[in-house]
Amino acid sequence: MYVAESKRLTHQGAKKIMTAAVDMASQAGIAISCAIVDAGGHMILLERMDGGRFHTVHSCTTKAVCAASNRRPTTAKGAAGQDLDVSHAIGLALAAGPERWTAMEGGVPVLVDGQCIGGVGVSGGDWETDLRIAKAAVESIGASWT
Repeated sequence: MYVAESKRLTHQGAKKIMTAAVDMASQAGIAISCAIVDAGGHMILLERMDGGRFHTVHSCTTKAVCAASNRRPTTAKGAAGQDLDVSHAIGLALAAGPERWTAMEGGVPVLVDGQCIGGVGVSGGDWETDLRIAKAAVESIGASWT
């Protein structure tokens, strides 16, 4: 009653997610950065492809942490799912703290049997492409993002 069973994302699982993300980005002809964090937002893997812009390292990390924390894809919606205007989105990011919340698409949680075991953040393409790559990368290990 006082101890719960929990799943966790392994290093091997994170490597498979990363490989899928990098392969998809290569096929799309873009250079991304990808971050994979555990359920607590702690880094497991971080990669920046050759040619990837250095600022994408920071944004993909924030996307991964935010997705794991909220247990849903990153978007311009607040923690309760309400639509946010720009000032509220900025305010939420400031209130949550650096590298904890973003309104940019491209971050998804890693969900297994209803448990959040991590988050994936992709940055370097347009937001639609970042999100598509993150979703497919999570699915590569048989996990879901919804």
